[in-house]
Amino acid sequence: MRYTYSSHLKEYIEGLLDQKHALGCPYLASERILKDFDEFCKFNYPNEKELTKEIGQTWAVIKQTEKPCSFQNRMAPVRELARYINRLGIEAYVISSEYTPKYARQHVPHIFTDSELKLFFAATDRLQKNERSEIRHIAVPVIFRLLYCCGLRPNEVRILKRENIDLSTGMLNIPESKGHKDRAIMIAEDVLELCNKYYRFAKRKYPNSQYFFPSRFEQGNCYSSNWLSKMFWRCWCSSGIGDFSGNRPRPYDFRHTFATNKLYEWMKSGKNLEAQLPYLSAYLGHSNFSQTAYYIHLVPEIFPHMAKMNFSTYEALIPEVEDET
Repeated sequence: MRYTYSSHLKEYIEGLLDQKHALGCPYLASERILKDFDEFCKFNYPNEKELTKEIGQTWAVIKQTEKPCSFQNRMAPVRELARYINRLGIEAYVISSEYTPKYARQHVPHIFTDSELKLFFAATDRLQKNERSEIRHIAVPVIFRLLYCCGLRPNEVRILKRENIDLSTGMLNIPESKGHKDRAIMIAEDVLELCNKYYRFAKRKYPNSQYFFPSRFEQGNCYSSNWLSKMFWRCWCSSGIGDFSGNRPRPYDFRHTFATNKLYEWMKSGKNLEAQLPYLSAYLGHSNFSQTAYYIHLVPEIFPHMAKMNFSTYEALIPEVEDET
């Protein structure tokens, strides 16, 4: 969707969007944020024709009800707009990363044990066919295995489009996810086999849907996040896992479990974790290295060996999202 812009920065915003779209970047979330920024400039700086430091710093004030992750997402496209204007040879203020607030309290995720994973996936495989949703029973096992086996975010799986997955090679393209950047990963052969089996059935039921996991209740569009949470708990309750300790498990915790299991696997095999972490960071789509380093704290056996590691020296390997698509 293309919005109508009306501030004095309109020309630059539209130019940035034309450039992104020409490169094949959907830039949908960023486009909505830039519309908000355009309204912000029009209301607060109606006569300003440049992206000044005052505008940038005022935009970079965290809102009272705003979460740090939402704040970070709101900053990214405005930084990219400033970079675009600078590339045109016009001075524009790029919001410094120092305005990114720190998390006051980090959510401690539920890390699945091997036994819990086995019981949970067995429960997904036992789902019965629902006459009102004929592909749900074969979609759910694939959805949750993609979350865990590929370390994907729930939203990345829900909105996955058919054009984003190559079922012959196993290449999975994830466009404009968190942090407004694309990435490509490979799907393991056994998971790819499940994807192919599912898709042969799904495309007959929903031949015109652009989504890989279309929902009948959404008229062929993607499933809702609420639906995913409900299916997660239906499978959890029927799995026989029982009670849990700590925070309530969530679909997102499959991603956390993937990351911590990968670190533990590397440690047990004697690999250099400092050398491997940048690869994991790129695979997960993190915009900075410290996001990946957080997982070290979740693996007790690893932390003593990595506690003295200077994570800041690795930030240059994974810049803050140089091209925030």
